Amino acid sequence: MKVLTIQGSARKEGNTATVLGWVEEELSLMGHEVSSVRLVGKDIRGCLACGKCKESMDAVNCIQNDDASAILDQMVAADLVIFASPLYFWGIAGPLKSLIDRTYSFYVDYHKPGHASLLEGQRQALLVTGAGPWENNAEATFTAFERLQKPHRAMSAGNLYLGKCTTADKLGEDARTLASNFVSKIVG
Repeated sequence: MKVLTIQGSARKEGNTATVLGWVEEELSLMGHEVSSVRLVGKDIRGCLACGKCKESMDAVNCIQNDDASAILDQMVAADLVIFASPLYFWGIAGPLKSLIDRTYSFYVDYHKPGHASLLEGQRQALLVTGAGPWENNAEATFTAFERLQKPHRAMSAGNLYLGKCTTADKLGEDARTLASNFVSKIVG
């Protein structure tokens, strides 16, 4: 399976990067082809809502010429996309949010007959780390992500929230076990 991981975390060796590294390692050991994109430092502009992308479904037709174009093409080519981010103010990190907004270019005729998407049938998963608990903290992020699959015509392969994180060096075997269980679920 072609797997693309997209990391929105600013820290190269933070909690999100560490857990995602475990996931990528296990996926590779299982024989999956894993590609990874780290969004920090990339030029990813927000969606212009110009509608030009809706004129054709032959390819990603976003008119902006920035780093998002190549990432969007990688997303279309993947069988499974894993979105990874720390939790910031009840949501995902800004770079990942900007990229997700640009996925508006993947589909046409949402809520109408003829609804089509370049991601139809793709598996998508969400991995989030945070300092707080799930309750009153993370659930809105996961609800929003679950809703994303409908316009994408994709399927939710699974999700993982690791809360009460402090520093990556304090992530223990329990966190690694949860990451391994996440891998089993998302490729199943």
